[in-house]
Amino acid sequence: MTTDIVDQIVGVTPELDALRRRRPVTREQLQASFDALFAPVSTEEVSQAERELIAAFATRLAGDADATAEFYADRALAVDPQRATVVIAEATNAAVTGPFGSYTEAGLQDQNTEGERYAPSPDIAEALGGRVAAALAHTHLLVFRPRESAAVDIQRLVDAGWSADGIVTLSQLVSFLAFQQRVITGLRVLSAAGIAAASDSEEEAA
Repeated sequence: MTTDIVDQIVGVTPELDALRRRRPVTREQLQASFDALFAPVSTEEVSQAERELIAAFATRLAGDADATAEFYADRALAVDPQRATVVIAEATNAAVTGPFGSYTEAGLQDQNTEGERYAPSPDIAEALGGRVAAALAHTHLLVFRPRESAAVDIQRLVDAGWSADGIVTLSQLVSFLAFQQRVITGLRVLSAAGIAAASDSEEEAA
C-alpha cells in the first residue's frame, strides 16, 4: 500500500483522518500528483535529484522550516547532499514575504508591489550547475512574482538546458508543492487547535 505523504508529514490522527475522508477525491489527487512528480515513469527531462532540490528550495521559501520544508530537505539531502546543503541555505536567504510584482495590464499599476528578486550568484551557479541554478531562479519567480513571468524567463531556462517538457514539469512541481504545503499547514493548525473534526473541508483549511 502506498504511503499517503500528507498523512506522513502531518502525523495523521483519527480526527484528521476522518476530516480527510470527507474529501476523498482531493486526498487521492494529492497523492497521485506526488507519485507522478516524485516517482515518475521517466526522469529523462528532469532528474530525480533536480526534482528533490527544487522541492527543498520551493517549500523553504516561506521562511519557516515547517514540516513540509523539513520533509523535502531530508529527501534532497539523501539524494544529493552536497548540492542540497547549498540549496537549503539559498532558500533560507531568498525567503521573502510575497507575492509581489508589477502588472502590465492598463489600470492595475497602482497595485504593483516591490520585493526582492532572486538570482544565484556566479559561485552558487557553479556549485549547483546551470540547470539547477536557473530552475531555482524560476521557482522563486513563480512563487513570489507569478504576474511577471514572461517569455524571457522561459528562454533563460531553455538557455540553461531545459526542454519544453522539463519546463512544464518544473512549473507543475512548484504549483503542486504550494498547494500541498497549504493543505498540510491547515491540517496541522486544525490538529493543534483540536478542532479538526469540526472543519468543513481540508480545502478550506488550506
